[in-house]
Amino acid sequence: MSGHSVFELRQYTLRSGQRALLIELFEREFVEAQEALGIGLPGQFRDLDDPDRFVWLRSFADMEARAAALAAFYDGPVWRAHREAANATMLDSDDVLLLRPVHGFALDGLVRPTADERAPAGLLTATICPLPPGDAAALVRSFDAQVRPALEAHGTPVLAQFVTEPACNTYPRLPVREGECVLVWFAAFGDTAAQARREAAAAADPAIGAWIRRLDAMPQILRLAPTQRSLLRDAAPASTTPRGHA
Repeated sequence: MSGHSVFELRQYTLRSGQRALLIELFEREFVEAQEALGIGLPGQFRDLDDPDRFVWLRSFADMEARAAALAAFYDGPVWRAHREAANATMLDSDDVLLLRPVHGFALDGLVRPTADERAPAGLLTATICPLPPGDAAALVRSFDAQVRPALEAHGTPVLAQFVTEPACNTYPRLPVREGECVLVWFAAFGDTAAQARREAAAAADPAIGAWIRRLDAMPQILRLAPTQRSLLRDAAPASTTPRGHA
């Protein structure tokens, strides 16, 4: 995944009670099959606030590589063999943000867990911040200069930051959310109590509050529990790779 410049943040709404079934199928059949095509899978998650929501991240070297890899996977034998079972769990799979890294995840050296390893602890948050297009670049700079240091002072290291990838969708068979401009940042916590404490401290910080008031809308915070085979799990690495890489 080193050097990947295009990411998808995918949120699936599932039929009631089907999440465990989809995760088991996904992690048994779809992880290595996608990785073999050069696709990165940094993380798969259960949404802690919605029992019928599955969230995952997928990455590619660039937009051209994305088109080729997705065509190879969705026209390939693994998806053909299991697509009916996978699609039967889903109500909607079109909530997808196409992103590029500002600071990517530090994933080098991480080994994907096997299905029989211990269940991961802790949680990650993905904070989706709607940016006014005319002020997006300035807000991204001020996040680095003001918000990120304030968050880290409150004990919330930022694992990674992403902004909207403006290129046209190179694989239109899979829709993405278009016409939006967002900044998405990720953090990791030992448990939900720690996340709540640090979120409250951040909400009271004047620098963070001033930045949020410049957004188009209030941020959406996804509280995400890593699945059994997610690379991002437990005490996720707090450092990031150099700007523009993941």
